[in-house]
Amino acid sequence: MASKTPKRINLALQGGGAHGAFTWGVIDWLLEDNHFQIDGMTGTSAGAMNAVVMASGYQEGGSDGAREKLEQFWRAVSKQSFLSPIKRSPIDVVMGQWSLDFSPSYLAFDLISRFSSPYEFNPLNINPLRDLVEKIVDFEKVRSCTELKLYVAATNVYSGKIRVFSEQEVTLDAVMASACLPHMFQAVEIDGEPYWDGGYMGNPPLFPLFYSTGTSDVVLIQINPIERRETPKTAREILNRLNEITFNSTLLREMRAVDFVSRLIEEGKLSNDDYRKIHLHRIAGEELKPLQASSKVNAEWAFLSELKEMGRRAAETWVEENFETIGKNSTIDLRGEFS
Repeated sequence: MASKTPKRINLALQGGGAHGAFTWGVIDWLLEDNHFQIDGMTGTSAGAMNAVVMASGYQEGGSDGAREKLEQFWRAVSKQSFLSPIKRSPIDVVMGQWSLDFSPSYLAFDLISRFSSPYEFNPLNINPLRDLVEKIVDFEKVRSCTELKLYVAATNVYSGKIRVFSEQEVTLDAVMASACLPHMFQAVEIDGEPYWDGGYMGNPPLFPLFYSTGTSDVVLIQINPIERRETPKTAREILNRLNEITFNSTLLREMRAVDFVSRLIEEGKLSNDDYRKIHLHRIAGEELKPLQASSKVNAEWAFLSELKEMGRRAAETWVEENFETIGKNSTIDLRGEFS
């Protein structure tokens, strides 16, 4: 790409397990491209992990430090998964599928999680991912990273409401709460309140970026597709689609609110002095759509590397097509999104 003046953007990072490596690829390309100033980030689950890892690395060594820290994190995730009994079956390997649909260990765990809670099958609350994040991320540096405003979302189990952890509130517990799937992990307690995965109430939340930064452009890195043009038939396909709909529902409501306010501003019913028009953009993982839901727990390095390259390609294509529009208008057709 020819040299262009850097533009200011915010990033909104969805969760999606191992598919978060796609987001890693997008961020890696944006940081390498060096045509953007990232002012703020919101993240949920794997998106939250990408965000805190990036912030920790950025504080240590700028864009290059962020890229190095992200690679370190995902390599560590892959190495840790090597010891996990949940792996692809020989059938999946031979067929060249990244899913674990024929993995006996995966199917056994899936069955157990439907009849037994993590308080029963994991009473000691062992979570190797927690140890990994704690080892790699320097949360003091994350909280002192003033160049990037950071927000992590979790769901309060008591109230059912979203909790957004910002700046000085971003801790290891906050990140693990954001990624706490209730059928896999015990709720994470923070200040006496239990929390589950933030995706139920914001995947990811957009509103913190509207109020805390002066940047009007929000780039959503979307892992979970909003639309699929086929009817799910198997039990696993139905469950996967239900999860996608659930995890996208609050995002769609926020997008509808952005469109509503934008219309009122355009019609002169709201003042530009009091309200700011938000430009929404999306880098979507279209290549992720054919992947089965079980591949979200596949952390083999070859798979993570492929997801990263998918993300880099998607970012490059999106920027080539939309760079000139950033700062002027949304590149998501919000009105078409809801029609």
